[in-house]
Formats: sequence, structure tokens, C-alpha cells
Amino acid sequence: MLDLLIFGSVAFTCSYSYNMSKISARIQCNASIMTKHPEKPMVHYGVPEWCNNNEQLSATAEFERHLSNVVRQESRSLRNETSCKTNWDESDTSRMLRDRVWEVSRCKDLLVTCAKKVDDEIEALTLSKTRTEETLAATVVPHEVTMESLTLREGRQGFELVNDPVEKELKKEVHVIEKAQQTLQEHIDQAFEQLCILQKIRQQLTADLQNKVETLDIDNTCLELTITSSEISLKPDPTRIPAGSCTPHEWIQFTKLNLARAHEAMEMSEKMREDMSLTRVTLKNELKNQQRATEFALRKRNHDEQQACRELEWQLKNTEDEIADMENDILKLDADLMAKRAPLKLAHTRLENRTCRPGMDLCRDEAQRCLVDEVKQLQATIAILKEKLAEAQYSLQRLKHHHNLLMQDHGRKRGALALEQRCITIRNRLIPILYGDDTPVPLLLLTSSSGRSTMNLEA
Repeated sequence: MLDLLIFGSVAFTCSYSYNMSKISARIQCNASIMTKHPEKPMVHYGVPEWCNNNEQLSATAEFERHLSNVVRQESRSLRNETSCKTNWDESDTSRMLRDRVWEVSRCKDLLVTCAKKVDDEIEALTLSKTRTEETLAATVVPHEVTMESLTLREGRQGFELVNDPVEKELKKEVHVIEKAQQTLQEHIDQAFEQLCILQKIRQQLTADLQNKVETLDIDNTCLELTITSSEISLKPDPTRIPAGSCTPHEWIQFTKLNLARAHEAMEMSEKMREDMSLTRVTLKNELKNQQRATEFALRKRNHDEQQACRELEWQLKNTEDEIADMENDILKLDADLMAKRAPLKLAHTRLENRTCRPGMDLCRDEAQRCLVDEVKQLQATIAILKEKLAEAQYSLQRLKHHHNLLMQDHGRKRGALALEQRCITIRNRLIPILYGDDTPVPLLLLTSSSGRSTMNLEA
């Protein structure tokens, strides 16, 4: 505000001085002209201008003294604050270094303990891997038989190429066998990879331990330094960020990550050893149960195929009988249609002859009406008979076409039935594997729609 007042005062003074100078110059010029006495042109100021100039100088002096006083007070406050800040910063730095030394020491102890556990787990996993490699070859024969059965059933044609329960059970059996093989092989491969991972983690733990030891040595040395130590000196650009440096969060995360990887690898190794042991026990039971389910589905499908063949043969016989009946009815419809032509001709002839009646006798009498109604009725009857005849002929064609489809499907079903029986013969190779323990096989009695027993299927 003071600056604005000073600036306004100065501007007013300059403007006033300029105007007064112009007026004075004009007065002097006029006086010189009037008196005819030339004078040297000079700028003269008035009394108000002189007073304004004095006031401006006084105000500026007071303002400058005020600014100087403010700067002196701020300088004293700054010296006190910086002195206290320097002392507190040095104290905080020393405390942070002590905390850092304790934190690094704690991480080092955790790394030492973890490294010992990793060594023990490497020995245990090596032993478990050796025992797992002996159980893989037992699944080769069941896999070959199942794939051969699936390939053989691909020879079915038409609608017989159906994704039936046998197909599902065979695919499920292949899936079970391949999954078991894959699981065993994965266990072996994973055990080898896990050993490599454990070795790599052991090296990482060792490297991290070495870094922690060197870090503790450096930080302890820094903690021993004081402002009176002889080793301290000014360094060029000490606040630079060294290449490859990280944040405290990244540092602790790196150590935690090493420990987490080690614990995760050990947990995975323990779980892997348990899984390998469990797989060896459960694999035989799972495969045996699935093979029994496949055998039951295959025999049931064979039974369904036989039932379908018999049903189709019955449908063929009935269709052939229906075709014969339809042909006979078509002949009768055609004969009846031909029989309606004579009455129609008679009615047409009578109507035409009656048009020749003379004079007033050309009357639309009751006989005329009856003849017209007879013609219309005969025409409607002929149209209905023709429509029904066309419908019967179309139905006969559909019956013959469906009869051909039934014949083709019957042939496909016979072929599919032969393939199912071949699959049963092929899978007899699995009987020593399935029932090598001489376990009695329960039988499930299936009956046809008539209630008579047709086949015994293994449950």
C-alpha cells in the first residue's frame, strides 16, 4: 500500500510539474514578446512542486528503513532455525542409522535360518523323485486299448456316429489315463525343475546374505563417525543417486521376496512329495473304476443296438404293409374319380339341351336349378377326390422314401453293432489288468421291452 501511495504521489508530481512548466514557458514567451527583451529559456518549478518533492523523499526514506528492519529480523530468525535444524537432522540421521543396522541384522538372521531349511528340503525332494519314476509304465497298455477302441468306433456311419455313453466313457478313460501319465511325468519333471529352483534360491540367499554382511559393516562405520572425526570431508556431488540404487520399499520387498520364494519353493516341494506318494496309491483304483464303467457302458450300448435293430425291423415290416395298403387305396380313389365323369357328362348334356327351349319355355324352373346344383356338386366331388388322390400319392412317396431311409439306417445299425462287438473283443486284453486280483464281477440283468431277459451285462 505504501508503494502504491509513493508511486501515485510521484506520478502526480511529475504531471503537475510538466503542466506548470508548460504554463511558465508560455508566460515567459509572452513577456519576452511584450517587453521585447530576450531571456535565456530555463525550467522553473513552483512552490507546490518543491513541497511535493520534499514529501516524496521523506516517505521513501521511511520505507527503506522499514524494509531494512524486516530483513534484519528475518536473518536472526533464520540463524536460530537453521542451527536447531542442523542439530536435529544429525541426531535423526544417527537414530535412523541405528534402526537400519538393527533391521539389516534381523533380515540376515532370517536368511541364515531359511538357507538351512532349503538344504534339508533339497535332500528330501531328491529321494522322493527317485521313488516316483517307477510307476509310469503301467498305463501304456490301457491307453493303447482305449485309443484303438475309439478309432474303431469312428467307422460308424450316419446317425450311428453318435456321442453315446460309450464314447463319453472311452474319452473319459483316455482322459484319466493321459491325466495320470501327465501327472506322473509332470511330477518327475517338476521335481527336477523344483530341485533346480531350490538350488537357485539357495544361491540367491547366499548372495543376499553376503550383501547384508557388507551393508552392516558400512553402516556401522558410518554410525561411528562424528563431526570431530578425521575421516570426514566434503565430497563432490554427495547427494547424487547412485546407479542401481533402490527405494527402502524395494529393498525390503527384495528380501521378503527371497524369503517368500524360498518358503514357497519349500512348501511346493513338500506338497509335491505328498502328491507323488498319493498319486501312486490312487492311480490304480481310478483307472480300474473307469475301465469298469467303460465296460458296462459298452455292453449296455451293444444291448441298445440290438434292441434298435429289432425295433427297426418291426418298423420296416409295418411300413411295407402300409405301402401296400396305400397303393390299393390309390387305385380305388382313381377308379372312383373316373366313375364320376359319366354323371357329370349327363348333367352337362341335359343343361345344354335345355338351352334350346323356345320362347317363354326357356324358364329357370326347378329342374334347371337341380341340374345346376348337380353339376356343382359333381365338380366339387371331383376336386375333393383329385386332392385326396394327390395327397395319397404324396403320402405313398413319403412312405417309400422313409422305407429307403429305414433300410439304410438298418444297414448302418448292423455295421455299428458289429463294431461294438469288436470293441468288446479288443477290450478283453484289459481283463488281466482289471481283474488280476480275481475279484468276482457282479452282473446286471437287462431285459427287453417285452420283459424277457436278453443279455447279462457287467455292472
